[in-house]
Amino acid sequence: MATQQLVPALWFASEALEAAEFYVATFPDSALVRTTRWPPGGPGPQGAVLTVEFELFGQSVTAMNGGVDKPFTEALSMTVLCDTQDEIDRYWDTLLAGGGAPARCGWLTDRYGLSWQIVPTILRDLLNDPDPARAARVVAAMLQMVKLDIATLQSAPNG
Repeated sequence: MATQQLVPALWFASEALEAAEFYVATFPDSALVRTTRWPPGGPGPQGAVLTVEFELFGQSVTAMNGGVDKPFTEALSMTVLCDTQDEIDRYWDTLLAGGGAPARCGWLTDRYGLSWQIVPTILRDLLNDPDPARAARVVAAMLQMVKLDIATLQSAPNG
């Protein structure tokens, strides 16, 4: 695992390994790195998964089974930057599968309750257009969308 000083840690009641396997299967340059299990005498059942270290797009992430449900909220989300509409569609559909829920402006919640933003890389440039009216038209178009559509966003600045 690459040295990384800031590592997101995701709390699950008991689905850490299942969620990590799902995320690793979803994104390229991703892998399970290490699974730590409860030792004898620990507060969790001996041999049960305690933590899972994995990489998403080469970035370190840890999932932990805390034994108690601590639901995720939209206050923390994972952002996936996509170069193409095919990437947006693929990640969107995969993360929604099995019980996820779509939301506005490219947000969704996956089956584990984790929030994701599936965003075209070009959106940053469109929102930072030096002409505020053009940027406002991009925002107006985005606010009408659930899953973001690159072609619509690209045409929005021109009205």
